[in-house]
Amino acid sequence: MPENNVYDAIVIGSGISGGWAAKELTEKGLKTIMLERGRNIEHIKDYVNATKDSWEFPHRGARPTQQMIADYPVLKRDYPLNETVLDYWVKDKECPYTEEKRFDWYRGYHVGGRSLMWGRQSYRFNKWDFEANAKEGIGVDWPIRYDDIASWYSYAERFAGIQGTKDGLEVLPDGDFMPGMELNCVEKEVKQRLLDHYKGTRHMIIGRSANLTQAHNNRTNCQYRNRCWRGCPFGGYFSTQSATLPAAMATGNLTLRPFSIVTKILYDKDKKRATGVEILDAETNKTYEYKAKIVFVCASAFNSTWVLMNSATDVWEGGLGSSSGELGHNVMDHHFRCGAGGKVEGFSDKYLFGRRPTGIYIPRFRNIYDDKRDYLRGFGYQGAANRGRGMEVAELTIGAELKDALSMPSDDWGIGITAFGEMLPYHENKISLDKTVKDKWGLPVLKMDVEIKENEKKMRIDMMNDAKEMLEAAGVKNVNTYDSGYAPGMGIHEMGTARMGRDPKSSVLNGNNQVWDAPNVFVTDGACMTSASCVNPSLTYMALTARAADFAVKELKKGNL
Repeated sequence: MPENNVYDAIVIGSGISGGWAAKELTEKGLKTIMLERGRNIEHIKDYVNATKDSWEFPHRGARPTQQMIADYPVLKRDYPLNETVLDYWVKDKECPYTEEKRFDWYRGYHVGGRSLMWGRQSYRFNKWDFEANAKEGIGVDWPIRYDDIASWYSYAERFAGIQGTKDGLEVLPDGDFMPGMELNCVEKEVKQRLLDHYKGTRHMIIGRSANLTQAHNNRTNCQYRNRCWRGCPFGGYFSTQSATLPAAMATGNLTLRPFSIVTKILYDKDKKRATGVEILDAETNKTYEYKAKIVFVCASAFNSTWVLMNSATDVWEGGLGSSSGELGHNVMDHHFRCGAGGKVEGFSDKYLFGRRPTGIYIPRFRNIYDDKRDYLRGFGYQGAANRGRGMEVAELTIGAELKDALSMPSDDWGIGITAFGEMLPYHENKISLDKTVKDKWGLPVLKMDVEIKENEKKMRIDMMNDAKEMLEAAGVKNVNTYDSGYAPGMGIHEMGTARMGRDPKSSVLNGNNQVWDAPNVFVTDGACMTSASCVNPSLTYMALTARAADFAVKELKKGNL
């Protein structure tokens, strides 16, 4: 550890963006400390549930007790609350937040963050995604375009290991992929029927995901166990632990400090530069300072903004980066939980092998080319076809009949697709500090004030109806639509709150992810996003982080930071 806690760079957070920042900065020669507020999780050794079968859990992996439900009042709202990965999620009572309007905030405070639990879907934004705000007069214009980030997408894909197929679609740009996983027999048939019916204007492809299909960088290819979010002992999917942390550690330039809650960025108002950070040791409650020439804020969107809000308050009441009035505003997520499903006949002699860790993807087709709807932007679908087992008959659920039923597939395959829609960046959707409520460490918490509006509500009608229309066009029987209800945050894709832009009067960051008010502070996680697209955002975070780190080191060498 350098003397006097002085480093070249500080990285706040160790998730997808933080891991990438640490890798890039250390590989470029910077002595770097990565500060993580939670505990350490070591690759392989600490994946305690990775190889367990369901019968090895006391309650078969369910949410078993009323005490568990009481201890996790937010997590219980959706699927993350279960005993297979409970230790990976934040204890709601220790780290509360307040809700002006309902917001489901699912967090992972440990080394690796949500890179251990993410869904791994990895897509590029397209050229229209970077242009839409300007063309439609929504929010502010992105300060970059697709061509500015395309090579960085390739860089991230090659290192992370993204499997997928090259499909030649403008709406979903191809990348530098590993060989794609296969669609199953029913998905292949539905894919072809959709192509024929819509004359090549709608497509079903394998879901592009950060799962290896070939050995790569001392990581073993996917074993088709589909237990990814427990931690993969093979390194078969991209996470901080499997990929970026080993690369950073190999340089000899990284110091990792868990249990380190960054409470503020230290700011020199005369030089208009950050000088370092202050942390609270989560175990001892002691305060320490770390100094550095550059700071990468990658604590996940809302926590990164919390750090900014809590910094330089002697200069700006709203915190570092608040001079535009946009810090904390323009919250986005992806709204989903609606779509359709049905039965597929004619494949009773076919079955599945293995547990493929990705599904199918139907790229956006609304509001592109000549299509025009009564709302802005669009949506894509994720889903899969599968064949269940014959357990629907109540009388066949005990004894020998149950065993026979379990050994026999049901007669029909099912297929379901769920839409993920873009949420616009509304200024009034915001987070703020609630200083009347404190967390376990006596720190102020965040208050959520976020909702979907008419644009998203109109979109959800098409998200259901289009799903039904497509499945029926593909010959799927007994198609039913559904809307399971959505609350902001459920997509676990929180974005915005410290957006990039072209003007310091209307944005927090410039086109290189620098805070306008402190150019040696970079924010490269979901907080930086100017719009949301309808595709999963994590690959974009990777590309933006690598790009910003490259810029930061070059500027540092020039003496500009």
